[in-house]
This record gives sequence, C-alpha cells and structure tokens, in this order.
Amino acid sequence: MRKEDSSPGDPLVGSDETAGSPGLAFLIFSSNEELLDKLKILNYDVEFIRDLKMKSLNRYYFAVQTNTGEQFFLFTSLAAWLIRKTGRSFEQPQEYDDPNSTIAGILDNVRKTGTTVSFPPSKLKQGCGEHAIFVLNCLADAALKVTNFMWQKPEYPKDEEQDEDEVVEDEAELILEKVEEEMAAEYSDEEEEILLRVEDLHNFGSQSVEAQKPDEIMISTTDSENWKLELERVLPQLKVTVKTDSRDWRTRLEQMQQHRAGIEESLVTTQSQLDKLHTDIVQTLEKVGSREKYLNSRLETYLGQYRTLQDELARLSEQYREVSGGVTERSRTLAQITEELEAVKQDMEERGSNMNDRTPLMNIKKAIAKIKLEIMDMNVHIGIVEHTLLQARLRDKNLLQQDMNASIVV
Repeated sequence: MRKEDSSPGDPLVGSDETAGSPGLAFLIFSSNEELLDKLKILNYDVEFIRDLKMKSLNRYYFAVQTNTGEQFFLFTSLAAWLIRKTGRSFEQPQEYDDPNSTIAGILDNVRKTGTTVSFPPSKLKQGCGEHAIFVLNCLADAALKVTNFMWQKPEYPKDEEQDEDEVVEDEAELILEKVEEEMAAEYSDEEEEILLRVEDLHNFGSQSVEAQKPDEIMISTTDSENWKLELERVLPQLKVTVKTDSRDWRTRLEQMQQHRAGIEESLVTTQSQLDKLHTDIVQTLEKVGSREKYLNSRLETYLGQYRTLQDELARLSEQYREVSGGVTERSRTLAQITEELEAVKQDMEERGSNMNDRTPLMNIKKAIAKIKLEIMDMNVHIGIVEHTLLQARLRDKNLLQQDMNASIVV
C-alpha cells in the first residue's frame, strides 16, 4: 500500500509518473490492488461479501472489462456500501434501477467528500476502468477517515550486529565440526581410542623432536589385502554429501535461467505460428464485419416494408374483429327468432289437432299467413344485411389488394 493516493481531479495519475512513462499502462492494475487493500482494511469480506452473498473480487477485477452487466452491478453495490460506511444513507441498487440516477447519486456523494469530478457520468456505465476505480478509491478513503484509520510509515526490521569472528551457519555449506561429530558417532568405543585427537597433537608437539625420532627405520607389517579391505569398509563413511536447499537463491537463479532459455527457444518456433494465427483472425473479423454491413444495407428496405405490412395487417385484423362481432350478434338474434318461430308452429299444430272449430282454424290460418309474410320480410331484411356485409367485405378486400399492389410497386 502507498501512503499517497491519486490526485482528486486526475484519476489514476501518480506524482511519480510522467506523460510519456511506459508504466502508465499498468498503473490501473496498481490502483486496483490498492483499492482491494483498502477494502480488506474496511473488513469487506464479512460486511459486504457475506451479507450480499457475492463472490470475492480478484486484484484486477475493475481493471479489465469482462462482463459489463455484472461489473456495473458490483461497482454500484460496492459504492453504495462504501457510502454507508461514511455515515450517509444510500439504498442498495437493484438490477432494474435506472443506471443514470444511480450513477448521479454516487457522484453526488463523491463530491460531498471534497473530491472534484472532471469526467462525464457515462464513463461509469461500464462498471470498470480507471474512472470506476477512482470513484471507489475516493469513497474508500472517506470511509477510512471515518474509521479514524491513519497511514503510517513502514517499519523495517533492524539487522543484528555480528562479530567478525562469528560465522553464520548455512545448511548448504560443509562445516567441519558437523562432519567430525557424525564420524565420531559412527565409530565404536574401541575405534575412538585409535582416533587422533587435537589434545594428543598438542601433547605430541610439546615433546622434543629428537625424542620422537625412531631409533631405526620403521617397516610396515600391514598386509596389502587387509589394507584394501579396511579401505573399502571405511570409504563409504568418508564420503560427504552436501544437500542443496531449494530455497537457496543460487538454485532459484539457475532455475530462472533455465526457464528463460526454454521460453526463448520455444518462442522462436511459436512466434511465426502466432503471427499467422493473428493474421488469420484479423482477416476473418474483417470479412465478418464487411458481410454484416452488406447484409444490413441490402435488407434495410425489405425490413421497412415488412414493418409497414405488419402494421397494416394489425389494423385490418382489428377491423375484421369489429365486423365479425356485429355478424355474430345478428346471427344469435336470428337463431333466437327461429327457435321462437318453431315453438309457435309446434303450439299451433297441437291446438289445430285438438280443435274442430273452423273459426279458430281460419284465424290460425290468417295468423300463419301473417307470420309467413313477416318471415318473408325478415328474410328480405336478412338478405339485405348479408348483401351489405358482402359488399363491405369486397370493398375491404379491394382496398387491401390495392395497398399490397402499391407497396409492391414501391
């Protein structure tokens, strides 16, 4: 974590970076890491992740665009949580909320912290990038101030002073004392008496050289075969194996050099293939884009005609529905009248069969004649109605045919 934050008016521009510095391309990743460190200080793992049941953020989540909808929702939710940490009220954003109003509310709270916002609100609709990280950093700084958190200078551990005669023990180095202890532990008590000790050397050196000289030439009585057997028995114990530590910087450096040589060797063979693959992908994308533009230009007129015809079809369907409703009502009335007529005929037939008086019969005949006349009149009216309806349908059909011909000519 750095003690100094970004300047309020210029997002993600540090004091140690210049306009032409190559590190500016990677400054957004460093700012995202600083934001995550601040969130961990604010205990967002418990208060934000667990309460809202969201997944943990990686160190470069807002630096790279992956899923715009998800990133925007997490950005607004995290900003709302930081605003509430500063002591101000802010409702939890929902997925169906207006993004413009949500962004406006977040920027208003950022301005209340004393930060100047010099970029348009549309820059935050993606939910990622330098402007989103800048807003979250400002809100995190304000939340840290509310919690009375203070940045302090780093404290480096002091190196302990060592004497010049003191030797630092290293596991990768061979120490004579350890070798002597291991060898002394392997020999038995009888063999320890034969070992040459340092004290014997001192005692031996204190005697005079003349006393140590033999009176006569010493001749070895050791058998060569026994000497070889003894040498073969002791030889494995005289070997000292130094185990290298994988944590040693020399081993790490050697591994890095080997890996770098392997990468350079593999890069020579794969560079041409990657270049060819990049060229093919670029050409394919260009072909897809040109074909998409061509299809859009060719189908634009047909799509307009299709929309017009669809609207006309909806209008005619509505008219047909209205006319069909009137015909259905008249058909229902006709069926009701027909049923009543059948009932009257049946009643009159029953009465005629039961009565012998001719006067009622004559009256019935007159009534029947009158009813027949009314039926004829009704049939005439029904014919007129059907003829009018047929003419209306023919007229609508002719208008529809004329409109279709006109649209085809256009």
